[in-house]
Amino acid sequence: MTNQPFFTTDRDAFIPTDAARGPWDPQSLHGRVIIGLLAFAIEQRHGADEFVPARLTVDMFRLPNLAPIEVTTRLVRDGLRIKLVEAEFFSGGTSMARASCQLLRTTEKPQGQVWSPPNWDVPAPADIPVPTDPRLGMNGKWTTRPIVGAMGTIGPRRLWMSEVRDLVEGAPLTPFVRVAAAADFASPFANAGDQGLGYINSDVTLYLHRLPEQEWIGFEVVNHHATEGIAIGECFLYDQKGPIGTSTVAALAQRKPMAKPAP
Repeated sequence: MTNQPFFTTDRDAFIPTDAARGPWDPQSLHGRVIIGLLAFAIEQRHGADEFVPARLTVDMFRLPNLAPIEVTTRLVRDGLRIKLVEAEFFSGGTSMARASCQLLRTTEKPQGQVWSPPNWDVPAPADIPVPTDPRLGMNGKWTTRPIVGAMGTIGPRRLWMSEVRDLVEGAPLTPFVRVAAAADFASPFANAGDQGLGYINSDVTLYLHRLPEQEWIGFEVVNHHATEGIAIGECFLYDQKGPIGTSTVAALAQRKPMAKPAP
């Protein structure tokens, strides 16, 4: 990709670029790049072709600034059918987030049929007009093709999302890093209301039964509930062949308004 990546590298450190800035504070990182970088390190160091990263849980307990980042990983279990990896995200030497990833070996499908929700019936991304509002892609962090619903409306929401920049300079996006970086979008997509986005997510859990096969990731809001400032949201995830998994988030009511994007 020709756009500026979210990170460059300096030996073992990841250096955030301007593109990595988040919506809550212009001097902090976007949640998607935190999740994406943890997924990147886990896959680079512990991934294998015969294993699918079936679950990635990321806890984000501090808001990192633009300081250099180090990611450490630890292989907790290295079995024949299951791997468990832990990773930690350090910004300026301080722990800011951590991840747990369960990788499962692919195998033959058991006999019999099991009920599953039906596949969604939506237009392909190429058949949807390019949106004219740059805010839908947070002014160039990603690109979207809205299907139904929108921020500021109440009701069902569906859209396609695609990346427009690499996560790490010189490292093309893999299917896992692509969907991991996108998974954070479940929070604003599920939790935004008719008065805007009032929740900031503290975690993301991504479940995958297979990796996406194309560049577009589909999001369908299937759950949102909130009580006393604590919210949960969930989206079904798709590629152009069908369902791939889910993204679920926990969120807190945010007292600080979202930063205005630069002109």
